[in-house]
Amino acid sequence: MARILVTGMSGAGKSTLLEELARRGELTVDTDYDGWELPGAVWDEPRMSELLARHDDVVVSGTVENQGRFYDRFDHVVLLSAPVGILIERAANRTNNPYGHSAAQQLQIRRHVLEVEPLLRRGGATVELDGRLPVGELADAIEALRGAGL
Repeated sequence: MARILVTGMSGAGKSTLLEELARRGELTVDTDYDGWELPGAVWDEPRMSELLARHDDVVVSGTVENQGRFYDRFDHVVLLSAPVGILIERAANRTNNPYGHSAAQQLQIRRHVLEVEPLLRRGGATVELDGRLPVGELADAIEALRGAGL
């Protein structure tokens, strides 16, 4: 059993990965939805604290400014990454999330790859997975981490 955070840039495949894990019966929380993220791109800290206190076996996804405050409560922080061209293509064409459709948002994704992704890589990621891999392989890798616990 393990708590895992899947983080990464928009378009890396976090939501798709969580959908596959949920389909397999895993407890997942995609913080892009259902009010987890507050204005200012931060998690609702009391709500996240409660979730992590109640569940020792959950996969959470998201990328927000205050996620580092929770790293010590996760057994693994997985950085899902992909080349910027793939991120832009995925974000521009997805139908489940409007972010990344505009040129301004795509420019923001490019900036985040240069400025935010290195911070995630250095500041908390314990594992990095290639978001270009088939979703089944990514889900297998997450389940292997969950089985390994710490």
